[in-house]
Amino acid sequence: MLHHQTVSLDHAALAKLLSGTENLLIIQDLDGVCMPLVNDPLTRTIDQRYLEATKQFDEHFFVLTNGEHVGKRGLQTITERAVGGAAVAKPKRLYLPGLAAGGVQWQDRSGTVSHPGVGQSELDFLAEVAERIERTLDDFLKAQHTFSETERAQLVAASVLDNAASPTANLNSLYNKLVGQSKTTASADVERFVQLQQHMVTLMEELLQEAEAAGLTDQFFVHYAPNLGRDGFVHEAVWFADAQTAGTTDFQFMLRGAVKEAGVLALLNHYFFVHTGNYPLGVDFNARQAPRSLDDMLLLVTQNFDPAHMPTIVGVGDTVTSQAVEQNGGLEFKRGGSDRNFLQLIQNIGQATGTPTLRVFVDSSGGELRNRRPIRLGTDQQGNPTVLDGIGDPSDDSDPLVINIVFPGGPKEYCQMFQTAADQRTAGSRTRDTANIS
Repeated sequence: MLHHQTVSLDHAALAKLLSGTENLLIIQDLDGVCMPLVNDPLTRTIDQRYLEATKQFDEHFFVLTNGEHVGKRGLQTITERAVGGAAVAKPKRLYLPGLAAGGVQWQDRSGTVSHPGVGQSELDFLAEVAERIERTLDDFLKAQHTFSETERAQLVAASVLDNAASPTANLNSLYNKLVGQSKTTASADVERFVQLQQHMVTLMEELLQEAEAAGLTDQFFVHYAPNLGRDGFVHEAVWFADAQTAGTTDFQFMLRGAVKEAGVLALLNHYFFVHTGNYPLGVDFNARQAPRSLDDMLLLVTQNFDPAHMPTIVGVGDTVTSQAVEQNGGLEFKRGGSDRNFLQLIQNIGQATGTPTLRVFVDSSGGELRNRRPIRLGTDQQGNPTVLDGIGDPSDDSDPLVINIVFPGGPKEYCQMFQTAADQRTAGSRTRDTANIS
């Protein structure tokens, strides 16, 4: 059974499970899963066939992303560009339902967007953040004396994501310019990028202090992606660049509570209402009301959700990190990644309720970014392909998160499986309808 397997390559079995499971809840990340990772988010693309396939899982499929639904870089824009505009997307209900901005931006199939639990004063403060990021990046590049005014403007424009609920500095394009694409990079170039990372950390800390001064104490936090885990329940550890990796490239100023694991609770609450008519956590529950620790989140589930109606939850992500660091004379593993905790909560829910759950990992290292460790394949004694390593640090053999299925071929391979599952689900539904008529 798939939920007992580890790093399986049996994609046909996953397609069969998705197509044949009625009480099913798919919670899926976007970037690196159904869209290849790119240096400039403005160039992201999504396949129309995949969008149409998700409709076969209506009310069983939801996205959960740190990106956003709205804005020039939002999922709505990407969707409309893929299908021929809003005039096509709206009537065909091709917008992907679910939570964005870490869990505080909701979208339905028709493209209607709301921000559950978010106040106007918070949105007003966020509206000023993108300009601050822009000024900081421009000042840093001016000090380098290596870029023309035109090139500097282009780099800044590609690096500032003026999201409504999660304004972000995306440093992928700047990494390519400052360090380059070569496998061996000069230490001076890497150090220059580390200095930029440090500048962004300083800016984010200043913004948190300004929010507190404006009466918005404890309303925001900073998400670093990829990261090396959290210090307690709040502060994430920045992954500074080295000769092998760019480390943290996304610096997201986000609303407190906008973490994917909290989004799992909100989506599960919505799923239960759709399929049972009851909101176990209340009709107004949103991700910002969730407790902060995984243990307390799990307790909320076990105390309020009927295990008899618990769906098979399938979590899909691409960002799970683990890095060995020397600490107190020995090795310690820093575990993080923006998908780690939501996948871990899904695993914990399955164990606590006795319900099968699956954690699926898509290898996104084949994209344009240099901050992903690729999955390394080998063969077993029978000559069949097997996974050697690639999810986290190869020496980390005590990671509590168990990945059941992996897609070494990246988003394209995952989307092909998903479309197969959708076709099978449609065929199965028609067979059942025919049988009921007979």
